[in-house]
Amino acid sequence: MTEKNAKILQRINAYAEEKLADIDPQKTPVSFQLETLKPVMQGIADEEGMSLQDMFILYMDLASEAGVMAEKKLQDDLGESPQSFADMANLLN
Repeated sequence: MTEKNAKILQRINAYAEEKLADIDPQKTPVSFQLETLKPVMQGIADEEGMSLQDMFILYMDLASEAGVMAEKKLQDDLGESPQSFADMANLLN
């Protein structure tokens, strides 16, 4: 992830923490969550000269990448680094 993209993700996440603090993300439709984030995403999109749709896509990509990185760090910290789906399943036993 580039430094620029990391800053974009951090900015959106900071806004989300403020505006979505009182919701349960597991029970709240993604469409509502994204609609709530629309103002900050539109602002960043305007600054970057891109469409809102492209910003939504970028955000989803960056959030996914950050999730993978966080999972890898957790696995590294735990000393468990499964190499395959079967390895992951075996960790559950």
